[in-house]
Amino acid sequence: MTQSLSDQKEPVVHFTEVTDFAGITFRHISAPEKKYIVESIGGGVALFDYDNDGCMDIYFTNALTVDTANDPLASRSALYRNNCDGTFADVTEKSGLTYPGWANGVVAADFDGDGYQDLYVTCLGHNHFYHNNGDGTFTDITDRAGVDDHRWSTGAAVADYDKDGALDLFVSNYVDINLSKLPEFGKSKFCQYRGVPVQCGPKGLPGAGDSLFHNNGDGAFTDVSKKAGVADPEGRYGLGAVWTDVDGDGWLDLFVANDATGNYLYHNNKDGTFAEIGLQAGVSLDDDGVPLGSMGVTVGDYLHTGQFGIFITNFSGEHATLYHHDKPLQFTDVSYASKVAPVSTPFVGWGTGFFDYDNDGWPDLLAVNGHVYPQMENASVGTTYRQRILLFHNEHDGKFAEVAAESGSALMTPRVSRGVAFGDLDNDGYIDVVINNLDGKPTILKNDGGSHNNWITVKLVGTGKNRDAVGARVQVVCDDLTQWDEVHAGGSYLSSNDPRLHYGLGGRGKVRLIEIHWPDGKIETVASVPANNFLTIEEGRGITRTMPPSVRKSN
Repeated sequence: MTQSLSDQKEPVVHFTEVTDFAGITFRHISAPEKKYIVESIGGGVALFDYDNDGCMDIYFTNALTVDTANDPLASRSALYRNNCDGTFADVTEKSGLTYPGWANGVVAADFDGDGYQDLYVTCLGHNHFYHNNGDGTFTDITDRAGVDDHRWSTGAAVADYDKDGALDLFVSNYVDINLSKLPEFGKSKFCQYRGVPVQCGPKGLPGAGDSLFHNNGDGAFTDVSKKAGVADPEGRYGLGAVWTDVDGDGWLDLFVANDATGNYLYHNNKDGTFAEIGLQAGVSLDDDGVPLGSMGVTVGDYLHTGQFGIFITNFSGEHATLYHHDKPLQFTDVSYASKVAPVSTPFVGWGTGFFDYDNDGWPDLLAVNGHVYPQMENASVGTTYRQRILLFHNEHDGKFAEVAAESGSALMTPRVSRGVAFGDLDNDGYIDVVINNLDGKPTILKNDGGSHNNWITVKLVGTGKNRDAVGARVQVVCDDLTQWDEVHAGGSYLSSNDPRLHYGLGGRGKVRLIEIHWPDGKIETVASVPANNFLTIEEGRGITRTMPPSVRKSN
């Protein structure tokens, strides 16, 4: 019997760590003992093409420690320019992105529609909004734009939630904390873990509300958090956040992963307000009705139903959670049925993403891990401080197989990881992985390919101020395979992915149809596209550029 393309066993894809070869010398800063919760959150990473040369550049956020909090020059975040040859150059000073304070998360998006992606950086204290000047430099316009948030900000996600053509900004906040009045290490019941004294929190500490900034279209923003209904008056501990159209009505909804408290799902009412429906939709708690220590979040059409499932990383002893999208506004916890629960239970999960690492046409999952308590390293309590990566291969039937051990030793190296972003760093048609590790150097994982499968990558260019086409949905159709994806800005854990949409095609050599649902409601199609190309599709103009896979030299 002849096997179908989807049933054939594919060669194993390997990942290789290339951090040193790439020239990345950045190191994240944190105190070794982690006596306070502010020293355990870690940092995010953004993949974006700040200079429009066609190659993804990297921005890492950095932190301070409680002891160095009054010395902001003790660390700084970093921007690395992709030389388009497998190496990167530190251009932090040249770019003007020299903010030296306590940074956590980052999101990249073109907020003003000038064709260059800007950066928003969340911090402990004041956040920073950097405008891309288009000449390789950035200007801090936080005060002028009105998007500062003086609380402990973590996640950030961007979308045009009211369909006025301008990109708005959501910021999640974690704990209401005062560095001069920190809770004493190991003192209360909230500062013990399995009988071991540890840092305090988040339980037992007050939460901080969230923020939604509406883009006025003139370079300034208005705080509409309370008016929109997303201010989080309960003070849950917000971390990862992602915008996605949950019910397919063309209006973006918002999911917020909350640590140790119920998650939020804000349904867009189409009038500038949102209804929080997390509990009714089945995504606030786990299958036993218990709130989890949620950190990172990703969404994807892992079953080819046109409905996006939600995957969340959680704390040790809880397991990662996969919610199947049954119908609009209704989800079911399928963590055990999908096989992601058992293997993930000992891990503390953070950054995560759906991505088709072997280009077989089915979105896989990756989650990075690492405990918050260094005291666990030798405590003999069933978990460790440094933890390996989890790589889940999509088995095409709703189940995932954890395959890190066969995908390269780099995935099995224990680390204390936090933010992770996904993108094609060398434009070879295979998705690579960039990880910001706590208190150490980052990890660049090159996808070596090996599956010999085909693919297509789509960059969308919208009209008006939303040139990134954030919120657009794209359907890619082959004769026996239909895939959906969505343009996001922000997600994972405090991070921002390559904005291009990547689709594995298996052995199929041609795409029959690409259907773009633009954020403004227009639907356009492109027909008969050869595989293994990078496409630029502009709204109203169709394909304006086709680029084969290659690693181009820097100018």
